[in-house]
Amino acid sequence: MNRHLRFVPLSLQRSRRERIADLGCRLALILSVPSLFNQWMTGTDVDLGTVTAPSGMLVLGMAGWIDYWPRVGSPLSERARTAISLGGGHLHDPEDSEPSAWLCEAIVVEAAADRPLRVRAQTSASPFDGGPTIAVLEIDLGLLWSGLDDGKPVQLGDLPVDRCGMVLGDARALDGFTGLDGQSADGLADVTYWGKYEDTVHMRFGGDRIPHHRGEHGPRGWLDLPLAEAEAVAERLRTWIREGPGKGLMVSVDAHTDYHRINRAGGKHPLLAGTVDLDGCSLLGLGWDPGDHSMRHRGEREYGQVYPATLESHTGEAVLRWTIAPYASASLGNHS
Repeated sequence: MNRHLRFVPLSLQRSRRERIADLGCRLALILSVPSLFNQWMTGTDVDLGTVTAPSGMLVLGMAGWIDYWPRVGSPLSERARTAISLGGGHLHDPEDSEPSAWLCEAIVVEAAADRPLRVRAQTSASPFDGGPTIAVLEIDLGLLWSGLDDGKPVQLGDLPVDRCGMVLGDARALDGFTGLDGQSADGLADVTYWGKYEDTVHMRFGGDRIPHHRGEHGPRGWLDLPLAEAEAVAERLRTWIREGPGKGLMVSVDAHTDYHRINRAGGKHPLLAGTVDLDGCSLLGLGWDPGDHSMRHRGEREYGQVYPATLESHTGEAVLRWTIAPYASASLGNHS
């Protein structure tokens, strides 16, 4: 493949960057109210379920970009296979230079192909709302530890927290992942709204409270509408706000892409962790509050907000561990 095909046109970068920034704002608004259950979970070890990797290649990647790999070079699974032949590591673009901000990044490791892989998180308290945030993500790889006898971690690389969330799963299955720009898999979409005039809109147009781990503070809307109907409903809300107060309401139409499915699956979980099936594989999505690990950390890789991923030994077996520093310590020395 020609080298120039790895580079994404600037117009496409801006389009996706703008969408990611908008999504970060939407999530921050929805997640801004603390709950007693969140505070109870803070500082605990949390079982997030299991993922499967029948290809033997496990990927932890930025959910906002996981579908973008074929546009900037070879498919994710091909890159993963090459990296695993060298012991695993950090995938990024451009491949032959330092990682660039606002492009694809992922960590890839070898994993057992014949069993579910347990995923856990250690949490710490958010300095902003007191809720739980992921401080350490740990994934059992189902393989015996083959590193040094001294048990020292194997450094794989530094990965930024994506404000759009992260996805963990089989590399081959993720080749078919439909992301931010994807088409609805079933022709359906969800419409949600929230903001200053939410109660007024609810009285005029209706819309149920969407199930959410923060209970009554989740958005309102309609689930599983035909795509054309969803767009028409959203336009009625936008027209009302334009012709009335002018602003004060956020409206979102989310087609049933794989990206939206993992977000919806995690909506009821305090860490916004949810699993979905893709091509016979179980994937885990993490859609945490971007305020804690991205936006309030001054902008992901662009401002040096990256966190180490390591291979480590746990009771003689290999685990993938991603250690995410709390906001206070991560922000020190970075662009005051």
